Amino acid sequence: MHDARTVRAPSMLRLAAASLTGTAIEFYDFFVYGTAAALVLGPLFFPTFSPLAGTLAAFGTFGVGFVARPLGSVLFGHIGDRRGRRPVLVASLLLTGASTVSVGFVPSYDSIGMAAPVLLLVLRFLQGLGLGGEWGGAVLLTAEHAPAGRRALWSSFPQIGPAIGFLLANGVILALSASLTDAQFAQWGWRVPFWAAGALALGGLWLRSSLPESPRFLEIEEPARMPFAEVVRQHWRLVLLTAGALAVGYAVFYAVTTWSLAYGTERLGVSRTVMLTCVMAAVVVKGSLTPVMALLGDRCGRRALCLVGCTASALWMFPMVALLATGQPLLMFLGFTGALIAFITMFAVVAAYLPELYEPRLRCTGAAVGYNLGGVLGGALTPIVATALAEHSGRVPWAVGAYLTAIALLSLGCFALLPETRPVPMPVAEVEPVAG
Repeated sequence: MHDARTVRAPSMLRLAAASLTGTAIEFYDFFVYGTAAALVLGPLFFPTFSPLAGTLAAFGTFGVGFVARPLGSVLFGHIGDRRGRRPVLVASLLLTGASTVSVGFVPSYDSIGMAAPVLLLVLRFLQGLGLGGEWGGAVLLTAEHAPAGRRALWSSFPQIGPAIGFLLANGVILALSASLTDAQFAQWGWRVPFWAAGALALGGLWLRSSLPESPRFLEIEEPARMPFAEVVRQHWRLVLLTAGALAVGYAVFYAVTTWSLAYGTERLGVSRTVMLTCVMAAVVVKGSLTPVMALLGDRCGRRALCLVGCTASALWMFPMVALLATGQPLLMFLGFTGALIAFITMFAVVAAYLPELYEPRLRCTGAAVGYNLGGVLGGALTPIVATALAEHSGRVPWAVGAYLTAIALLSLGCFALLPETRPVPMPVAEVEPVAG
């Protein structure tokens, strides 16, 4: 048995800042690939394909990262539930950082033929594997230190990390796009953000090296021997419900931040700089509102905010694609901002919500697997499906709006079947887990 009394409680601000920094770095790695896939990877690694097929193939390698994320959740969740949350943070950051840097060194199809997209695929898989472990470790370390009445607020700090990672990734690409010619950017400029990931990963490892272990983990008398097997046996229904519930968040986010970039530049003829600027401005609004929504989650409940966010997503998808189709920067920004506000209304509280649904001995595996399965359903397929649907649409891609609305309604039904958890504390023995 671990003795939690020997652990000194850290400053919540320091702990939250370290978790935020780590998730920002890892999501930087993930997003820089998504943006590159939307802008340049198709012609470089799939030059024998048509422009549409090349974009779909590039988005296919993007989707592989999402498929790998649940596997990463199982692998790193096992470590987190058996050995502690802290080792997960270090191992996942190392794997994701090394994979991202390596992408920047992969030769193009013209240099090594089919080996180029194969290497890209392998590295993308490893990148997703690492990110699949990152979320569970970072969120649990923060949530399990936080006071019950402010758990959603403190747990929302790692959820701000993706916004910062996205802004970092696209800020670098935007600066390169503005300073290089299209030929220079396609030849070597797109590689620079991948190389920069190495320095960011080293900084993240330094910040995380001094973090203490979670007090909830240290109180567990007998860690689960096979966490994933127990989660599947006891909580399969809960895992499927959370995956379905979170699918809309991933679908909306990647429709805005990945598919819209390809659609705007290829179909509408909007410049890469304008599209990146519109999306980045909307992400700034989303990141700024994250702690506000989390505070509402502490006050009004996690499930209530998730239901509101799902409903808003279902109502906003058709207006969003209509505003995107105008090609006007201000209107596109409005469409993106409305979608991301609906998204963060849900995702600001899920970092507290998902762990509260599981008992501590299975929490790292259960919460992370449900979270990342939602990524497969919503994030992996959305850029591919939306690109294919938009190809057969008119000026306004109504079919994409219908697809996103359908996912929102599916998620709304799943959230409706989940219980409320606020303001239940998270001691080891007192919280009865939701039955599978």
